[in-house]
Amino acid sequence: MPDMPGISEKERTGARDMFLSAHGWSPATARPMVNDCSFRRYFRLEDGERRAILMDAPPDKEDVRPFVTVGRRLEGWGYSAPRIHAEDPAAGFLILDDFGNTTFTRALSEGADEESLYMPALDLLIDLHSRAVDEVAGTVPPYDDATLLREAALFTDVHLRRWHGCEISDAAREAFLHCIRTAMAESRIGNEVLVLRDYHVDNMMVLRDREGLKSIGLLDFQDAVTGPAAYDVVSLTQDARRDLSAGLEEKLVQRYLAARPDLDGGAYWRSHALLGAQRSLKIFGIFTRQALDYGRDLYLCHLGRLWQYVDTDLRIADSAGRALADWLKHHVPDELKDADAQGRRLTEIS
Repeated sequence: MPDMPGISEKERTGARDMFLSAHGWSPATARPMVNDCSFRRYFRLEDGERRAILMDAPPDKEDVRPFVTVGRRLEGWGYSAPRIHAEDPAAGFLILDDFGNTTFTRALSEGADEESLYMPALDLLIDLHSRAVDEVAGTVPPYDDATLLREAALFTDVHLRRWHGCEISDAAREAFLHCIRTAMAESRIGNEVLVLRDYHVDNMMVLRDREGLKSIGLLDFQDAVTGPAAYDVVSLTQDARRDLSAGLEEKLVQRYLAARPDLDGGAYWRSHALLGAQRSLKIFGIFTRQALDYGRDLYLCHLGRLWQYVDTDLRIADSAGRALADWLKHHVPDELKDADAQGRRLTEIS
C-alpha cells in the first residue's frame, strides 16, 4: 500500500480495530484481500458463521460517501450492490455484504461460458440505461468535458512524458486535447445515463443464490457519473485486462442497439469507438503511473492490448477519429508501441 502522509500504519490499524469493535466485529478475523489501482483496502471479516467485507479507504486519499450514495441507489433499483451494514465516512470505513470469491474473471478462468456471463451483464446495462437520469441528478457529478480531457491528459503527461521520456511540447499537448475535445463532442448521443465507469468482469460477482439481474454482484462504482450511454458498454466489451472472443463485442453491441431503438446505429458506433479510444488512452496513464509511483508493474502486460483497441476504434470513428489517429502517428513512433507491447520502457530494451 502506498504511504499515507500524516498517519502511520499502526494508527490506521488502531482506528480500524476500534470501528470493528464498535459495530460488533470484535473479536473477528480480518483477512486482507487483493487490492487494485486505488488506496482502498479490503478485508474479509469472519466471526463463526458470519461473513462481511471491511472497506478501509484513508479519508485523505478516498471518499467513501459516493460509494454509499450510488450503492443505495443501485440497490433501490433492484440490483445487487453490497448492502452497507455499518459506516463511518469521516474515518473511511464501511462494513459490506460479502459476495464471496467468484468474480466473473474467476468464473471465466474456471471454464464458465463467456456469453452466459457477458449477455446478462449487457442486459443489466440495458435496464440501467432505461432509468431516468434525473433520479441521480445532484447526487453524482456529470461526466463533463473537463473530466474527460483531464483523464485523456494522463496519456501525454504520464505515459508519453514520464514513462517513455518523450518531449511532448505544450503546443502538441494542446493539439492532442483539441482532438479529444472534438471526439467527445461527437460521442454525446441520446439521453445521458448513470455511468458506473469501471464496469468489467473484475468488478462483477457471480451470485448463484440470486436470480435475474440480481445474480450479478456489482462492485467498484464509487466513481459513477452521468454521461454517454456507450461508456459502460465500452468498459464491458473493451476490457483492458482480457481479450473477448472474436465477434463477441459486435454481438453485444447489436443486442444493446436492438433494445435501444431510439439510437441511430451508426451514431452509436462512432460514440462507442471514440469513447473506447479515450478510455484506453486514459488507462495507459493509469497503468504506467502505478508502475512509476507505486512499483506495481503487473498491469504493464496489458499495454499492447490497449494499442489494439485504440487503433481499431480510431479506424471506425470517422473524421474525429482520423484527427486523433494522425496526432498519434506523428507523436508515437512504432518503436514506442512495440515497447508497450512488451510492457517495458523503450530505454530498457534499446
